[in-house]
Amino acid sequence: MKKILIVEDDADIREILSFNLENAGYLVGCASSAEEALTKISSETSLVLLDVMLPGKSGYQMAKELRAEGNNVPIIFLTARTTENDILTGFSAGGDDYLGKPFSTGELLARVKAVLKRGAPAASESDCLTLGPLKIDRKTASVTLCGEEVELSRKEYQLLELLVSNAGTYIPRSEIIAKLWKETPYVIDRTIDVHIARIRGKLGDYRDIIKNKSGFGYCADPEFDVK
Repeated sequence: MKKILIVEDDADIREILSFNLENAGYLVGCASSAEEALTKISSETSLVLLDVMLPGKSGYQMAKELRAEGNNVPIIFLTARTTENDILTGFSAGGDDYLGKPFSTGELLARVKAVLKRGAPAASESDCLTLGPLKIDRKTASVTLCGEEVELSRKEYQLLELLVSNAGTYIPRSEIIAKLWKETPYVIDRTIDVHIARIRGKLGDYRDIIKNKSGFGYCADPEFDVK
């Protein structure tokens, strides 16, 4: 059974979220602040529903801290702040989805189900992908570069896996959104650019293994060779 941690300082909202998630068959834990949540997250946590505006550390700060520690637990931000910059900040902090308040129970449950489902490889897919010094293990959802592990968020991993599994083919941003964010109306082209920039930063000298062409999208270069 999947365990979800709700991080929300409004007690009424916590109660409503907890009630609906438990009725949907999830195990639920709650925290009223980022500081409290960080003490409750464990390897058994499957998903975090994270309010942005919290007392003390913000939701964005908590997400950044988790990602810096190598914790890639999926995160759905919950917030009334839905401007383009707010959304991009959330994804840049390592969020997997962004749900604007107010939202319906049906929408919440659909987003939770979708985020938990993402990234599961099809049975017919090869367990491993290799592109030069880059290796992707689909069984463990891990990435290594020259033998060293690359810490990626869930969404960064999925995006890199999509590009490498289609190496040599440019994938338009619209197609990337359709494949990886189809239930998320807030995602725009710049969201993809933010994630690509984060992935490239983590690839270091091998950042140019991901190429882009105006009007065509992004591509993993099968012939890339570090200079």
